[in-house]
Amino acid sequence: MQPVSRRGFLRTATSLAAGAGYTVPLFAQQNVSPAKSARVNFGFSLYGMRSLKLTVALKTCAQIGYDSVELVATEGWPCDPSRLSAAASKEIRKQLDDLGLQMPSIMENLHVVVDTARRRKNLDRLRRAAELGQTVSPNRPPVIETVLGGRPQQWESVKGKMADGLRDWAKVGQSTKTVIAIKPHVGGALHTPEGAKWLVDQVDSPWIRLTYDYSHLQLRNFELEKSLKTLISRTVFIHIKDKRGTADRFQFLLPGDGDIDYGQYFRLLKVSGYRGSIMVEVSGQIHGKPGYDPVKAAKHSYANLAAVFKKAGLQRG
Repeated sequence: MQPVSRRGFLRTATSLAAGAGYTVPLFAQQNVSPAKSARVNFGFSLYGMRSLKLTVALKTCAQIGYDSVELVATEGWPCDPSRLSAAASKEIRKQLDDLGLQMPSIMENLHVVVDTARRRKNLDRLRRAAELGQTVSPNRPPVIETVLGGRPQQWESVKGKMADGLRDWAKVGQSTKTVIAIKPHVGGALHTPEGAKWLVDQVDSPWIRLTYDYSHLQLRNFELEKSLKTLISRTVFIHIKDKRGTADRFQFLLPGDGDIDYGQYFRLLKVSGYRGSIMVEVSGQIHGKPGYDPVKAAKHSYANLAAVFKKAGLQRG
C-alpha cells in the first residue's frame, strides 16, 4: 500500500466527516492545525480492575498518571446500573472530580441480533447505562461502547438485522443524548473495517458511532493506516491493547507488549485531528488468569506508552 500523506489523510478524514454530517471527534475547521487543536485523554478501563474496590481503582489510576477511566456497566459487574444506587453514582462523580479524572466511556456487552425479550432488556440496559453516565459525568456524557455479538461467518446473513437493531439503539441514544459506539471484534459478526463503515452508514444516525480497536483488525491482517483512514471519521472512542497469533488462535497482550507501532499509530491520530479517549483495555484473557495483578498491569501499560504520546506530539488533557 502506498503511504498516505499527512495532507491526504487529513483531507480524506475531514471530507468523510462532512459527508456523514458528523464532526466529532475530528476538528471542524480545515484551516485549524490538528497539531494545535487535537487533544486526547489517556485512560485505563476498569474492565481490568474488577478485583479492586472502585474507590481504590480510581485512586490507583489517578496516582499512576492516567487522565481518565472507563466504567463497566456489564451485567453483574460492580457498576451495573441495576445494582448501583443513586447515592453510589453520585459518590463516583465526587471521587472523579476530586481526583481530576475524566470518564469518557462506559463499557457494555450487548448483542444486537436477539429475540424480542432480550431486545427489550438490552434497550433498558442502554437507557440505564446512559442515565449512569449523565449522573456521573453530566457536563461531558460518556459514550457507551459495546461489541455486537455473532460470528464472522454470519455477517452477510445478519448485517441487515444488525442495522435494524441499531436503529432502535439510536432512538435510545437520541432520547438520552448519549452516543453508542459499536466495536468490530475479531470473533464477531462485525469484524472488518468495511463492515463497520457500512453498518454505521446504513443506520445513518449521529448516535451510533464506532469504537476503534486495532488489535482486532490486526488479527485479520488489516493495515493500521488503511483501516484508520476508513473508520476515523466515524470513530469516537479508541481501545488499545496488543496481541500475538492469528484470528483462529490468538492471545491478547498489554499495549506495548506486541508489535503494534504506537509511534505511527499516534502520529496518524494527530494528523487526523482525533479528539477523544485512548483507553487501555486489559483483555479477559489476561485479567482472568490466576495471579493477575491489576495495579501492575496499569503501571506497565502506562510506562509502555506515556512517552509515545509526547514523542508523537499528541496533547493530553
